[in-house]
Amino acid sequence: MKTTSRIAVTTLLSLAIAASCSLRLPAQATAETPHPASTATTQLPTELAHPAPQPEAPVVAHAPVMLGNRQLFTIGRILSLPAATRATLLSARIQDLEEDQFFNPDTLTVADAEETTDIMAGDLIVMSITDQDAEDSGMTRHEMALDRAKAIAAGIKASREEHSPRRLAINTLYAAICTIIFLVLLWLLALAFPRIYRKIEAWSARMPSLHIQQFEIAAADRLGRVVIGFVKLIRLLITLQLLYIYASLVLGFFPWTRPYAQQLLSYIIDPLKAIGAALRAYLPDFFFTAVILAFAFYIIKFVRVVFNEIEKGTIRISGFYPEWAQPTFNIARLCIYALTAIVVFPYLPGSNSPAFRGISIFVGVLFSLGSTSAVANVVSGVILTYMRAFRPGDRVRIADTLGDVIEKNLLVTRVLTIKNEEVTISNAMVLGAQIINYSTHANTAGLILHTSVTIGYNAPWRTVHALLIDAALSTRDILPEPRPFVWQTALSDFYVQYEINAYTDNAKRMPDIYAELHANIQDKFNEGGVEIMSPHYSSLRDGNQVTIPDAHLPPDYAAPTFRVHLDQSGNGVASQVANTTPDSAFK
Repeated sequence: MKTTSRIAVTTLLSLAIAASCSLRLPAQATAETPHPASTATTQLPTELAHPAPQPEAPVVAHAPVMLGNRQLFTIGRILSLPAATRATLLSARIQDLEEDQFFNPDTLTVADAEETTDIMAGDLIVMSITDQDAEDSGMTRHEMALDRAKAIAAGIKASREEHSPRRLAINTLYAAICTIIFLVLLWLLALAFPRIYRKIEAWSARMPSLHIQQFEIAAADRLGRVVIGFVKLIRLLITLQLLYIYASLVLGFFPWTRPYAQQLLSYIIDPLKAIGAALRAYLPDFFFTAVILAFAFYIIKFVRVVFNEIEKGTIRISGFYPEWAQPTFNIARLCIYALTAIVVFPYLPGSNSPAFRGISIFVGVLFSLGSTSAVANVVSGVILTYMRAFRPGDRVRIADTLGDVIEKNLLVTRVLTIKNEEVTISNAMVLGAQIINYSTHANTAGLILHTSVTIGYNAPWRTVHALLIDAALSTRDILPEPRPFVWQTALSDFYVQYEINAYTDNAKRMPDIYAELHANIQDKFNEGGVEIMSPHYSSLRDGNQVTIPDAHLPPDYAAPTFRVHLDQSGNGVASQVANTTPDSAFK
């Protein structure tokens, strides 16, 4: 009786809906062709003919009609009745029919009226199809009514089959089998993994420690514990996965717990569907990105080949030096990378998201604030490259640093001094300093080394020229051609300044050549009997030995002696004494 009364109430509500549809006709037409539903409506109580207003709900275009956990179809709104409310009423009506054991779903019929097409269960209207419903579905009212009647009948049959004792018994048997399989798998895991742990322990006992040269990354026992921990994590993940599959299967066997099974499956299926949909949607952009990247890759390969040939000299461009090839290639490659990034960026996943943009702005701000000096050094390095001020291996003087260039990159220049000290100079400082390159013309025109001596006016200048040139030619790595030459650079008050200039093709031996040249100048001048007065020399000539070493003096040379005494006024007076006067004569 309870079920019958619920069917009666819902039927009355359906008649009320059909009556509201008839209100769209003119009153005269309604009077001429009364609709059975409208006639029946006049006999309904007021509270049923005009239901109490429901709380406002969000407007939904279509709502699903459910039977238990199964969706039969979707339905739209009708006049002022929202789709969700209409679907709820229809779902309750079909649920009542499913619970009525005397109802046969095959007895559903379709009856056409002027404004609606009704799905009938005997004398009861289960559902009314309006012109708006048919228009939304793209079918006629009759076709839509037949389709919905089949869906309702199939849903009722399937629901009754699921709740039948036979089906429940079979599902219970399936659940028991799944439980047994689950327990067996857990037992197998409990047997297998301890054996794996023991094998790992035995393997770690024979395994050497992990080293990088002399640094020990991990001892053998510690490495074994790490591997065992990783295997335990794998066991936990396998167990959780088995539990998840088991719970989903068992809950899905019974209609009462099937929603929970579907919810569990949705935790994995929904993300996979979202990933799959995102991948399908990204495929056009992916192919576009792949084409652009492939094009950029082959462009870079072509540019690399061209600049390698320029560096080898097989391709020559007027005004473009071979040493510019690699730096220019690096700049061209950077430009290609930047252009590729600009073109590809809009097609990257999430490029339009606020998070992606925020990270890009943050990274850009950090780069702009923290790379000012680095950018200055990079720009200076590029300028130095195209200035051709020096190359690796050249002997240079940068400010106060003298040595050989051992490395030049975009940020710094490293110089190995003649004292075997490595000096790192930022390119910005190199660009702002004076650069002297001793190696540029040493192998072609030759590097001129020069040094100065001061000789008194009493020495003939031709003799001095000859001695200086002889000393230069006696020095190793001084070239005989072009021949060394002498400049008289100053006629000072007490002496003449002479500068010897000599060519060499070995700039890296500059300190050794200068040291040997200075030694040879001393030897040649001593052998020639010419005193070197560099830069100043003060002496009392009478009674003092000359500055020429003894090896270059005549065998019978003896230094004259002299006596110093005070006159009556207290001034010192020197008087010459015989050469045989002993040293004790000095006072």
